[in-house]
Amino acid sequence: MSEETSAPWLDRSHDIADVDALRALYGFPSETSLSKEADHIHPLYRPYIEAAPFAVLATRGPRGLDTSPRGDGPGFVQVLDAKTLLLPDRRGNKRVDSLCNVLHDPEVALLFLIPGVPEALRVNGRARISAAPALLQRCAHEGKILPQSVLVIEVALVFFQCARAIKRSGLWSAASQIARESLPSPGLILQTLSGESIDGAAYDGELQERQQRTLY
Repeated sequence: MSEETSAPWLDRSHDIADVDALRALYGFPSETSLSKEADHIHPLYRPYIEAAPFAVLATRGPRGLDTSPRGDGPGFVQVLDAKTLLLPDRRGNKRVDSLCNVLHDPEVALLFLIPGVPEALRVNGRARISAAPALLQRCAHEGKILPQSVLVIEVALVFFQCARAIKRSGLWSAASQIARESLPSPGLILQTLSGESIDGAAYDGELQERQQRTLY
């Protein structure tokens, strides 16, 4: 048995290598898949952003692509105008991967998710990092706790993603939830990958209290 037969993912003879081959396989999008695009925050798309408590931020840096979860109360990503979004950078782990990537390449993408809503909203644009006091104050949590910086995103493309992925995954179904203890804990992961230099049990033991205390 050849290596390709025993490990079919190594067989490149069926790889799709150009757009023509890709279109031959998939065909072309329908009018409804294309007509939903806008180059700005259309009034019908604005409510999605204002209702979303969670978004995934995609960036590109020297080490390649990266995605980062961002979340807060609904509308934490503010619509400044039809072409501009404000994304506050809340307290985190100080890796600043996304922000370093923006300095390298300002192209970004956002995927907004709203609990209970099967459609997602996709936004592409260009970002810059601002520490302007007026913007920090505008994005302050409860008017008091300032973010350290704000991403000012110039919107280039906006459209909704159909519900199939959310429906297939059962993402918003309570029946889809799994017990947290069925997966390796953060402490176990840290202890293992650090070569035992981190006490995983101690980390897990105080994790929830520390995270709650340092949300902002």
